[in-house]
Amino acid sequence: MKIFLSQVIKDIDHATCQAQNIDSVELMERAAGAVACEVISRFLPSQRIVVIAGPGNNGGDALAAARMLIEQGYKKVEIFLFNVQGRLSHDCSRQRARLIALDGIDFTEINKEFTPPYLGKGDVVLDGLFGAGLSSPLQGGFMSLVRYVNESGAYVISIDIPSGLFGEWNEQVNLRDVMHADLTLAISMPRIAFFFEENSAAVGDWKILDIELDAQKIRETPATFFFVDAHNVHRVLKRRHPFSAKRDFGSVMIMAGSMGMMGAAIMAARAAMRTGAGLVTVHSARCGMIPMQTAVCEVMFEPDKNDRYISDMRLHHSHKAVAAGPGIGVFDETVNALEGLLKNAGMPLVLDADALNCIAKRPTLLPLIPPMSVITPHKGEFDRLFGEHTDDETRLKKAIEVSQYYNIIIVLKGHYTAIVRPDGKVYFNSTGNPGMATAGSGDVLTGVITAFIAQGYKPELAATIGVFTHGLAGDMAADSLGEYGMTASDIIDRLPLAIKEIMK
Repeated sequence: MKIFLSQVIKDIDHATCQAQNIDSVELMERAAGAVACEVISRFLPSQRIVVIAGPGNNGGDALAAARMLIEQGYKKVEIFLFNVQGRLSHDCSRQRARLIALDGIDFTEINKEFTPPYLGKGDVVLDGLFGAGLSSPLQGGFMSLVRYVNESGAYVISIDIPSGLFGEWNEQVNLRDVMHADLTLAISMPRIAFFFEENSAAVGDWKILDIELDAQKIRETPATFFFVDAHNVHRVLKRRHPFSAKRDFGSVMIMAGSMGMMGAAIMAARAAMRTGAGLVTVHSARCGMIPMQTAVCEVMFEPDKNDRYISDMRLHHSHKAVAAGPGIGVFDETVNALEGLLKNAGMPLVLDADALNCIAKRPTLLPLIPPMSVITPHKGEFDRLFGEHTDDETRLKKAIEVSQYYNIIIVLKGHYTAIVRPDGKVYFNSTGNPGMATAGSGDVLTGVITAFIAQGYKPELAATIGVFTHGLAGDMAADSLGEYGMTASDIIDRLPLAIKEIMK
């Protein structure tokens, strides 16, 4: 799914009206109808609902939704329209006229002074104060109103975006002065701001409401940001030819493990096998031979000359995909070995965990990373490589910058893992859950992505479908086991089921 900037969405709205021969109020009616249906599905007609509408089209959405709720028998709908400058948008003005034509409505239009209604934990607030067209942070009375709602304990539903939050970048916004929604009903698509942890208290849960925007215009309009779903991955996963042999699915080399950390190597190897790699070899410290060949009998083992850690990462055979990092430590000899791999691999690599920590220890290795390699840092690893960041937004901006500079793919792991490509495109992942925040989950992801590269997928595509598949396997594990007790091995066990589900 494409994610467009706020101004581009306005252009698509306009194109939709032209293509479907409707006016903008009809499109607003669609949005309002979808919002009203969501409210009706969650609350009884006896529920007190306080509608807060602003002077723009977001306010028009709120007024139309309020009208529809009243028409459906909701008797406790109180509507407040803020028109302090005496200028309503054209569509908001038309929705105001339709609303006040109803008999017996509880409607207040605020032009100057405003005494807010009592709000408590049993109440619902429908927030249509300001949408994504906001040009500056909230101030004055609007800021006070938002703070009052936030402190009331009422259940807040924001239309399209919480009031006070910008659709994309919010570096200059004080989140205290933004409406804190329990539920955000995004019209047609999410906003980039939804994917940053620092905005989660404002966005709450979010759901996309489809209002049938013009599909051709969406296809023709270029985008930089995307939200990856099962449909996207289904289209690119290849079905296997009946006459396939194991060599058709690639040879994987995984440089992983050290004394006390062989579990990382085992999990990465198991994940690669479960994701469909034809052949998997693990190069590790000599001490890992018995654990590896006992735990994963399908995997070949190549012992390092060192007993306790990896001291040599030279490739002695041809492999379709090579990964390095899980559990290797940051020993000086290991850092030297990694430097040799980076210089001589001659192919994109998958670098995770301690490979990234080795590079952070010796930053001169960064420019040596082969073009189109995949690195998979969590926030801490990313900051060790590229400097401290205080929030997800600035971290993503930095990831976009360094991905282009070093010509590498960055899998920035998190709740909505972002796959950042050198062409500037960013793909947010839609699968995964908090149960995956467990030891070894990242090692599993390394094996998954490497296996997809070995099977012939380009690194940028392997990273995207790998992250989605990994998250889906985690969701399946959480469904059967719950989020508290699941382990990385539970994710591995469900990788084949996840792929099967995607390919249905």
